[in-house]
Amino acid sequence: QVQLVESGGGLVQAGGSLRLSCAASASTRAMGWFRQAPGKEREFVAVISWSGRTTYYADSVMGRFTISRDNAKKTLSLQMNSLKPEDTAVYYCAADKNLRGERPTRVANDYEYWGQGTQVTVSS
Repeated sequence: QVQLVESGGGLVQAGGSLRLSCAASASTRAMGWFRQAPGKEREFVAVISWSGRTTYYADSVMGRFTISRDNAKKTLSLQMNSLKPEDTAVYYCAADKNLRGERPTRVANDYEYWGQGTQVTVSS
């Protein structure tokens, strides 16, 4: 069992930046960030392979968000720049227990471990 704890959410004006962090209780394989806005389903934001060499981003955040990981510290990060009001959501860190090599999955249901979420609110 892996525990994940997110931090770094908050309120920011449009155009601003935030950095989310996720601390894992044990080593993990692929990891990712997902988000859920009120009244909407949870959606993929960004994922990263265990090695960190492969990353995938949702079209809506491409070029604005950067996912990274530090395996020695067992941490996952999401740098969010040029934030927009439509980025407002609860952001969740997730970890995959399956070995997928350099092909991290973008499907939320494939991830077994989840954090409690951190709120990000972007005001216009």
